[in-house]
Amino acid sequence: MEITEVRIKLMEDPGERLKAFCSITFDHCFVVRDLKIIEGAHGPFVAMPSRKLTAHCPKCRTKNHLRAQYCNQCGRRLDPPPAPKDAEGRLKLYADIAHPINSACREMIQKRVLAAFEEEKARSKLPGYVPSYSDFDEAEYEDYIPSSRQPAAEAPPPPPQQPPAVQGPEKPHGPHKLPAQQPHSQPGSSQQEGFGAGIFE
Repeated sequence: MEITEVRIKLMEDPGERLKAFCSITFDHCFVVRDLKIIEGAHGPFVAMPSRKLTAHCPKCRTKNHLRAQYCNQCGRRLDPPPAPKDAEGRLKLYADIAHPINSACREMIQKRVLAAFEEEKARSKLPGYVPSYSDFDEAEYEDYIPSSRQPAAEAPPPPPQQPPAVQGPEKPHGPHKLPAQQPHSQPGSSQQEGFGAGIFE
C-alpha cells in the first residue's frame, strides 16, 4: 500500500495549534479526509479524523456531546456521564474514525503528510497561491478555534415593517389583570361617564 497523493489546507492563523487539514489517497483509489496537523510539545504531528463521543438523554434518548449540560432535543438538564479516559489518563471526548493499527503505518503516514505540509507552506508564499485541499468539515474546524477568536453569529435580518393594526384595549398577558377603570366626571356635572352612565337619568 502506498500514499499516492496528499492535499493540504493551511490554517490562516499560524499562531494556533491546528496548523492544517489534509486528505491522503492510498494507491490512487482510497481517500481518507480531514486528517489534522497539530503543533505538539515535540513538534507537529498528524491526528486522525475523529468524531465527538456522545451519550443518550435519559428522557428522549437523543444523542448529546459528553460535555453538554442540556439536551439538544428536549432541553432536560443532563448529568454528565463518567467520560472514558485514554491510556495516559486524559479525558477522551473524541474517537478516531480511521487510524493505523501499527506504528510502522503511523510513521509512514506522518512522514509523508508532514513532508507535504512543508511543501505546501513553501508554495503558500508564491503569488496566486491556491490550497490543494479545500473540502474539509467547517463544523469540525470550529472546535479548534479558541472562543475569543470564534466569529460572531450573524443576526437574522429584521422582519419587514408593517403598519400597526387598529385594535381595542390591550388584553392582559399572564396572571395579572388590567387596572380597573375609575369613573370620570366632567367639571360642573354630577353625571358619571363610563360603565353605567345614563342609568339614573
